Amino acid sequence: MNPTSVADTLREYLSLLELLDDAYWEASNIAHKDMLYDIISIFSQEVSEINKLSIQDHHYPYEVITEGIRRVVPKLERLDESREEVIQRTQTLTDFRDILSSVLGILEDQLRTL
Repeated sequence: MNPTSVADTLREYLSLLELLDDAYWEASNIAHKDMLYDIISIFSQEVSEINKLSIQDHHYPYEVITEGIRRVVPKLERLDESREEVIQRTQTLTDFRDILSSVLGILEDQLRTL
């Protein structure tokens, strides 16, 4: 399998961030909001660093930049296990399932090569 490009990774991360933001505002439980905020913070830092790259570098294979992104997989897996109770809206839940598998694939490829 070809490594995911910086541009493709950025697009997936931004889609996930948008869904996590929706889920945050839809959550009715403070513990769920805290979990979502933690994940949002980690991805926001990574996206911020990716955005510092030159646009000409976006065709290169993606490599993780921040330390937090290396440790986010267990948090995403925990969120995936409890997604039915954390994510309230049906549309957000459906979209989350689709994008999460793609993001986890990117992250697991990265962790395997480290």
